[in-house]
Amino acid sequence: MKFFLDTANTDDIRKYAELGLVDGVTTNPTLISREGRDFETVVKEITTIVSGPVSAEVTATKADEMIEQARSVAKWADNIVVKIPMTEEGLKAVRVVSQEGIKTNVTLIFSVAQGLLAAKAGATYISPFLGRLDDIGTSGVQLIKNLRKVLDNYNFETEIISASVRGVQHVEEVALAGSDIATIPASVFGKMFKHPLTDNGLASFMKDWAEFEEGQRK
Repeated sequence: MKFFLDTANTDDIRKYAELGLVDGVTTNPTLISREGRDFETVVKEITTIVSGPVSAEVTATKADEMIEQARSVAKWADNIVVKIPMTEEGLKAVRVVSQEGIKTNVTLIFSVAQGLLAAKAGATYISPFLGRLDDIGTSGVQLIKNLRKVLDNYNFETEIISASVRGVQHVEEVALAGSDIATIPASVFGKMFKHPLTDNGLASFMKDWAEFEEGQRK
């Protein structure tokens, strides 16, 4: 399973990329706006930090404008993936640019039908949103399971990026469900290293070692 960071904060990306555990990055207009920096500048910087896929989202709503933006953004770096929303216009754009060899990530997937349409349009990745489905009383993890089954049934090469991850449990559940990728906020990624029993065990080991060394000195 691959781990992407869902952020546009280059400090966080550098921090975790140094561990060799980050396979890619996803961004969106909201994440970019929080950084208060130029969109192109931020995305290009991210592509120099990680060698894996970096998703950069179009902001147009019409297919012809999305296609134009996708072609432009794809030239920024070899590891750019163009993020396109799950709309009829969006899938028109995905069909065109995918045939041109541009990698795409269809975002805002909330149903199997949407995921299937995006895969048929040629999407490299689809991004179902777990947390937002959970917010309305629908199981986001069950959607991942259903998408996994459908994509496998028909041998689609499209990869599933589990998005809108709210906690470590989400990551564990989508791993069990067969998601290809989880894109994880930096705040959640940091929690994946931690468990209270690990902390307690380490503290106990260190205490015992300190007592042992004290005894050796006496």
